[in-house]
Amino acid sequence: MPSSAELSGRVAVVTGASSGIGEQIARTFAARGASVALLARRKDKLKAIVKDITASGGRAASYPVDLTDASATTAVAGEIARELGDAGIVVSNAGIMLPTPLSDLNPPDWSRQVELNIGAVNNTLIAFTEQLVRSAATTGVADLVNTASFAGRGVFPTFSVYAASKAYVIHLGNNLRAELGPKNVRVTTIQPGIVGTELQSHIADENVRTRLAATRDTIEWLTPQDVADVVAYAVGLPARVNLPEITVLPTRQTA
Repeated sequence: MPSSAELSGRVAVVTGASSGIGEQIARTFAARGASVALLARRKDKLKAIVKDITASGGRAASYPVDLTDASATTAVAGEIARELGDAGIVVSNAGIMLPTPLSDLNPPDWSRQVELNIGAVNNTLIAFTEQLVRSAATTGVADLVNTASFAGRGVFPTFSVYAASKAYVIHLGNNLRAELGPKNVRVTTIQPGIVGTELQSHIADENVRTRLAATRDTIEWLTPQDVADVVAYAVGLPARVNLPEITVLPTRQTA
């Protein structure tokens, strides 16, 4: 069983922390002793989660921010460093999934996915890398975790832009590791399969939504806690151990 203090003394930043995987990662980190900064757009949701964490004895603070805004993200990073200390763990998890058939071309949805799934990842990286390097120099290890998707490795009709954006995150992580590993900053890309989150509620296309929902008849979907436990395991390993890529699938998911 993991120790409730295994992340004690570490400052963790989690983006997309107002729901789903990000929320559960934040809760899990706090339960294991980290001081957690929760980042997302939805101020009220963040406040409620932080209140719940602190009521349970955890340490957490909310930082509402639009991560597609580079200047705002950098400003929040500075605020976190001043208030909590340098981030020793950064989980870049913010993202959106808006599958659309090419025949129903929807440029705004395509742009939103690129802005959040790629742009926000870039902004987070730029804002926090210096803190991670400083933290690693002081403590011997730091962690950058990027949330991609199993879709980034396969062919999924109607999910073209989403899948491509997650392929970007996977390849970015592998290249970042070559630069940051020698500085004792571990880079991990988590690639979940089907997870039950509010992402599914964002799907506007009725056929896609129905097809995805039908998979529940044969597949028990992952929960956000399943993914959070895997991420917590990865960042809790000895400093000499890095898991560069982790694919997490429902047992019965084959594609």
